[in-house]
Amino acid sequence: MSSAATSSLADAHGRVSPRIGRVYARGVRQSQKLRFGMSRMIHSGGTQKRIAAQLSGMSAADRMPSAYRNIRLANYVPVYVMLPLGVIGNDNALVNEGVLRKQLNKLREAGVDGVMIDVWWGIVESKGPGQYEWRAYRDLFRLVWESKLNLQAIMSFHQCGENVGDAVNIPLPKWVLEIGKNDPDIFFTDKSGNRNPEYLTIGVDDQPIFAGRTAIQVYSDYMKSFKEAMSDFLEEGLIVDIEVGLGPSGELRYPSYPATQGWLFPGIGEFQCYDKYLKRDFKDAATSAGHPDWQLPDNAGSYNDIPKSTEFFGDNGTYLTEKGQFFLTWYSNKLLRHGDRILDEANKVFVGCKTKLASKVSGIHWWYKDDSHAAELTAGYYNLKDRDGYRPIARMLSRHHAILNFTCLEMRDTEQPAKAKSGPEELIQQVLSAGWREQVKVAGENALSRYDRAAYNQILLNARPNGVNNDGPPQRKMYGVTYLRLSDQLLEDKNFRIFRTFVRKMHADEDYCPDSREYGQDLLPLKRSKPEITIEELLEATKPMKPFPWDKETDTSVGGTLADILDSLLDIITSIFK
Repeated sequence: MSSAATSSLADAHGRVSPRIGRVYARGVRQSQKLRFGMSRMIHSGGTQKRIAAQLSGMSAADRMPSAYRNIRLANYVPVYVMLPLGVIGNDNALVNEGVLRKQLNKLREAGVDGVMIDVWWGIVESKGPGQYEWRAYRDLFRLVWESKLNLQAIMSFHQCGENVGDAVNIPLPKWVLEIGKNDPDIFFTDKSGNRNPEYLTIGVDDQPIFAGRTAIQVYSDYMKSFKEAMSDFLEEGLIVDIEVGLGPSGELRYPSYPATQGWLFPGIGEFQCYDKYLKRDFKDAATSAGHPDWQLPDNAGSYNDIPKSTEFFGDNGTYLTEKGQFFLTWYSNKLLRHGDRILDEANKVFVGCKTKLASKVSGIHWWYKDDSHAAELTAGYYNLKDRDGYRPIARMLSRHHAILNFTCLEMRDTEQPAKAKSGPEELIQQVLSAGWREQVKVAGENALSRYDRAAYNQILLNARPNGVNNDGPPQRKMYGVTYLRLSDQLLEDKNFRIFRTFVRKMHADEDYCPDSREYGQDLLPLKRSKPEITIEELLEATKPMKPFPWDKETDTSVGGTLADILDSLLDIITSIFK
């Protein structure tokens, strides 16, 4: 290869740029032979001019495929897989690169569309304010690109290690924790004064106490640095969406049920607004409303209580009074405003990039069938039978052209203990319907690692709640599903066989499609956020509406009991001949 060609393909460190290699990864299905030919040509010394010459020989239909050339692809739902939480170690180095490369290739062979990655604030900006180190993440992103997978990147502004399934511990940056030693009120606080260091309280969003910056500015600067460091990957379309962390576990919520404070399922949790900043904000709000005597709740019980054991959530409880309604409106509106402002900053940073923004909403399904919806209320979702707590969130996301990502897709009501009054199925229908009504793209993920057919079938049902349409786009479908998570257990023979079938069914029994335009997902430049939506307009969306209808079961099942029996027989036969 000539020196000029080498220069155009390599970055300042001599590493091959993704700008040429990704050409074949984005090729359409009809041009796969050419796509792989281009790959061989690159590795055998081909130049950009030779590639352009082959592209010029393609028909317009091949280069610019029309929507849904294969009509069944209109039903295609892409599948992503979350990478392990500790794929980048606390020392800011890629862990077990060789093993990960093999695992990514295996996912690719199974037809998986991409992977999701936490981009940890506590790792990247660990050395000091404004000191960012992206080298390990660049290595990881290049590995994903070489595996011909797409990427969902999470701006993870929370601590890892506080929640169910957290296998590693990644705290917030040390310099932030040092600030917290002198001012512990920068962390969410319960009524007993317990601090939670997994995410900064939304009370400091406007407090310039982080080396002269507010929390909002810290998040914005981080995203600006990410954009600059990953500009080539963004330009090439590798990063298909950027999920902006807005709270604990990256979810738009309060940390109302932390295991570190002794919470156990199905406890109602506790309100998290007793730091000095939020206490002051509530006092100002109550005074402005003509009630300077109103205080934050002191009768809402503790983490592991049940609703009826508390004065606040019990029958005819405080939550139904004028005082309770005022508090819950303030509490949930603070959360809405927090998400709106950070997403606006994210939109400013990434506007014009060929990517999408996303935000995750937590699936608080326990006590959903109790009149109080207590666990949702303590998390900040003001959702009751006569008040929709999720459509205002969807309306806020619509302003930023952001995807609503929801959890617990795999769960069924019958799997939950009766005492918890859980309603995951009804909750999912409500939230997804809210997104669709507000013209928001909805995506989702499973809450717990599952490898059984029943869980996969439930995800498939939620992905296309009214089934496949053989004549075009289905009545409703999710924008994508992310599976939690890549592990040795997932890759075990039996589990991976079922998973491969699941991926195929998510793709409506079609082959993997490398060009998202063919299933109606053009990766266009991100548009600037729409004008700010007033609180009054957001609250208009609290009017409850009946969810869209769901089929009883998916029409693209991965199988049931008989398939499980056949799997067991296959395992026995395989073990005999090993």
